Amino acid sequence: MLSENLQVVKTNIVKALEEAPRKDKNVTLVAVGKTYDADVMRQALAAGQRVFGENRVQEAAGKWPELTEEYSDIELHLIGPLQTNKVKQALELFDVFQTIDRLKLAKSLAKELEKAPKDIKCFIQVNTGNEPQKAGILPDEADDFIKTCREDLNLPIVGLMCIPPVDEEAGLHFAYLKKIADRNGLKELSMGMSGDYEAAVGFGATYVRVGSAIFGKRDYTA
Repeated sequence: MLSENLQVVKTNIVKALEEAPRKDKNVTLVAVGKTYDADVMRQALAAGQRVFGENRVQEAAGKWPELTEEYSDIELHLIGPLQTNKVKQALELFDVFQTIDRLKLAKSLAKELEKAPKDIKCFIQVNTGNEPQKAGILPDEADDFIKTCREDLNLPIVGLMCIPPVDEEAGLHFAYLKKIADRNGLKELSMGMSGDYEAAVGFGATYVRVGSAIFGKRDYTA
């Protein structure tokens, strides 16, 4: 079932790309492993998936070290909020950081990279809906923050990430994020989840974060 779900998602991405008015046809599927155990990840690995996302450092630490020993070509993305006191541990686990959302975190990450250089990629999370309860730099502050991260802190910023408000048209937020990325010369866009990844592809997503459409409904009580 998992391998079939994975193939359906990949097929849908290809179809969305064929219909999208975009020159760049590269989209990376990030399989989101939040709440699923290592055995489930092994099923996805056996089906050929190599790029995964996790929301929490602690959960990833209990799941991925053994898997990365078995599969050397895994690329692991942190797609959830990162506390500054866990930056060092996160750098040991993750290859891509998608949720750089505040100056304190950016400085902490830059400091740790000075101590122990590592080839990583970073995305800045933009709170496109200006939601007070949600992480992410505010759109009006994005340009200055991007400049600070790249020029002052020398962070490897490759793109932007967003999570649209659940009660608004996602496409409006995808288009907004792309506009911010374009004017700052950023080529990568992480946007779109299980319910809207096809639409995100149409708006230029280069990474989509899909969990339940691949692994099934999460059991948060387990």
